[in-house]
Amino acid sequence: MHRTIDQMAFADTPISPLPPAENRSRFRDMVRSLRHRNFQLFFSGQLISLIGTWMQNIAQAWLVYRLTGSSLLLGMVGFAGQIPIFLFAPLGGLAADRWNRHRVVIGTQTASMILAFMLAALTLLHIVRVWEIMVLAALLGVVNAFDVPARQSLLIEMVVREDLMNAIALNSSMFNGARIIGPAIAGVLVARIGEGWCFFANAVSYIAVIIGLLMMKFESLRTASKDTSPYEHIVEGFRFVRRTKPILALVLLIGVVSLVAVPYSVLMPIFADQVLHRGAHGLGILMGSSGVGALLGALTLAVRRGVHGLGRVVGSAAAAFGISLVLFAVSNSFWLSVALLIPVGYAVMLQMSSSNTLIQAMVPDELRGRAMAMYTMMFMGMAPLGSLFAGALADKIGAPWTVGIGGVAAFAAALVFLRYLPSLQFEARQLIMAQGLSPVEPPEEIQAR
Repeated sequence: MHRTIDQMAFADTPISPLPPAENRSRFRDMVRSLRHRNFQLFFSGQLISLIGTWMQNIAQAWLVYRLTGSSLLLGMVGFAGQIPIFLFAPLGGLAADRWNRHRVVIGTQTASMILAFMLAALTLLHIVRVWEIMVLAALLGVVNAFDVPARQSLLIEMVVREDLMNAIALNSSMFNGARIIGPAIAGVLVARIGEGWCFFANAVSYIAVIIGLLMMKFESLRTASKDTSPYEHIVEGFRFVRRTKPILALVLLIGVVSLVAVPYSVLMPIFADQVLHRGAHGLGILMGSSGVGALLGALTLAVRRGVHGLGRVVGSAAAAFGISLVLFAVSNSFWLSVALLIPVGYAVMLQMSSSNTLIQAMVPDELRGRAMAMYTMMFMGMAPLGSLFAGALADKIGAPWTVGIGGVAAFAAALVFLRYLPSLQFEARQLIMAQGLSPVEPPEEIQAR
């Protein structure tokens, strides 16, 4: 019995061995999106900026913990920084579809730089208060609500459509490469000279990405019609996702995992100090370890040339994320915990990046910004609710139990997704082909195996 192409679009299929093809450079294939000048500029600028961003994330968490010693306030700061993304992402998606995405991203990166300079000044002058950190985190959340949909939607303008999945994967690789370097640097700087210089370094790092953005050249950027009211455009985006079952299933799984499991990172200062007794330097190592795993997950996606089998990858990665979190929660050994965070980072990044790729492969260009706004709401917008809940629950039952429960819930959600996956195959294939992509791997990719 043979499987149909419909089944191959959204699920794994055994591939018969074929004669070997010409040898080609695996590395060159992995970085093929960098042949586009605009993406080269974007990649190099973002890499520098994201190292600074991760430095600020670690330093900010440690600053709040040092000032308060409260897991609840850690959760509240995480909530303040991310709930604006959930509330304002629909407007960000609308802006990405109706306005010049290039200019939107330049504006959001500039605003992020200004906010980082403000936090650095308050901290270096030793006048910073927790409420000020919360306000600045909330303002940055509003900026990110516009930045993420526009930046994700701009990727398709930087590369040809065939290289979109590779661009998404390299973008994730860059994010997680910075996630390794940034926390390691922050751990050293926080311990030796304080949090304020981490914030200052992050502010300066935005200059690189802004210069790269200004050097980009676009012939024309596609925008949605402005004949319809903004409200109707937002509703149209929600309606498209709700009626498109494969995309709806993906964003729902993202939302559940982001709510119950992803907030484990908010509790890392508790693990570093109270559970594993390693302080700020240990926090940097723990977060860097998770970043190593996430980088490997992104590179795993980068070597793929098609969306073949990504549906099952999404479900399996979510299940592996849940299992790894449970194992991490019960560990009392520092280096075992460091090792366990590698599969944690690998699985969550593979799930989120694969979901991003599938959504972008299925959505029409005129709805891309609003669809990515839904992705952003579920990925980054549900996390604040989870951060607040995780912080409050950790105050009652402890951080290990809180993270363990989240891992079990993520595993259960993955099983439900995998259960309904076969019923999504046909519609997924139709959507992918409608966007001019093939739901199966190209012949040269099959032959290279």
